[in-house]
Amino acid sequence: MNITKENIDALNAVVKIDITQDDYQNKVTEILKDYRKKANIPGFRKGNVPMSLVKKQYGKPVMIDEVNKLLQESLSTFLVEEKLDILGNPLPKIQENFSWDAEAFSFEFEVGLAPEFEVNLQPKKAITHYKIIADKKMIDGQVANITERYGKIISQDKVAENSTLTGTFVNEEKEIEKKSTFKLNTIKGKVNQKKFLGAGVGDVIVLKTKGLFTDDHLLQNHLGISHDEVHDLNIEVQFTIEEISYTEPAALNQELFDKLFGKDEVKTEKEFRARLKEDAEKQFEQQADQQLLNAVTESLIENTKFDLPAEFLQKWIAVAGEEPLSEEDAAAEYSRSEKGLRYQLIEGKISKEHNLHVTFEELKEFAKGFIKSQMAQYGNMNPEEKELEEIAGRILSNQDEAKRLSEQLMSQKLLTFFKENVKLKTKEITFDDFVKEVYK
Repeated sequence: MNITKENIDALNAVVKIDITQDDYQNKVTEILKDYRKKANIPGFRKGNVPMSLVKKQYGKPVMIDEVNKLLQESLSTFLVEEKLDILGNPLPKIQENFSWDAEAFSFEFEVGLAPEFEVNLQPKKAITHYKIIADKKMIDGQVANITERYGKIISQDKVAENSTLTGTFVNEEKEIEKKSTFKLNTIKGKVNQKKFLGAGVGDVIVLKTKGLFTDDHLLQNHLGISHDEVHDLNIEVQFTIEEISYTEPAALNQELFDKLFGKDEVKTEKEFRARLKEDAEKQFEQQADQQLLNAVTESLIENTKFDLPAEFLQKWIAVAGEEPLSEEDAAAEYSRSEKGLRYQLIEGKISKEHNLHVTFEELKEFAKGFIKSQMAQYGNMNPEEKELEEIAGRILSNQDEAKRLSEQLMSQKLLTFFKENVKLKTKEITFDDFVKEVYK
């Protein structure tokens, strides 16, 4: 057997494998002898079937099977030994005059080669690393929400500006009959709110749905209709008031602090607000880190220039799936996946050059940390190490879960690396401004 590689250009090559009868004949003969021992053919005792008959019946299929096995094994070994960094899988070239009746065979495979490139971690324009601040407005809002959530509900005779209403929306034509609870201040516009003010239990308020609530999603939920139905909905509904109440906010005292954080963990309103700020900014840090990872990814793709064997990859995409794709569909799929492929190559190069990889022990510790955080949500703050080991073992025995956790851990490692090595500028910003700036 002879294997050679011919470089077409920097990104494409052809691997040629020549197989002679000497490469496969001994194995074919061995298999046919075994077939002869087991063959059960009428007119012959078992084990005494003439070899000529066995060869006639089974010779060619066995030979084809063995040549294909030899072909795949030798190709895989060659790629490893030659340390070829390939994209996709080798594609066999069609041979018009190929025949299995020959004794020697020649096969050719198209190969797409990974490009050589350098990664620039210092772009001309520094990448923004956001530090999201919980400002006074946000903390005030959180304090108001918490004191209301733990407050005392008091019934009212008449609707006032601070009222919460429970009742049923009805429209017979659209078959709407939905009991809902909402605050009066979620009703949009003073004209609509004025219809409620002073009304009592049993009163029926007639309303137009267009622009009724401050958010269309509220209208969808309160009327019990689909997302598609709610857009441009402009009908008349009747709302029958069944309950009127308001919430007297809970006092900012030790009883409330203990409910929220544990006994004597927080003792003053100042400490309470500081804790809310700290907790909020920890959550914001995750969002800021994800945004940074996205921004660095985009920057690396934009600033790391290299060519890809596009024609080869489109051919490979056409045959790689469960169902073959047309040339047009394969080209479209390549266009959609090109950016992801480029980042995979960039990430792979960074990981290799800077020794960023995930060991099993690291993955197990990461899984245990994930389990501990989940258990803490249900009140188990100090699980035993043996229990964590057992649960982590079960999780990591699931390949999909192990892959998901491994990708999360690798993302963390890359994020840490980027923070230390990429040209960044820190920008403090409120959450509202962050949303406007990043998701505009």
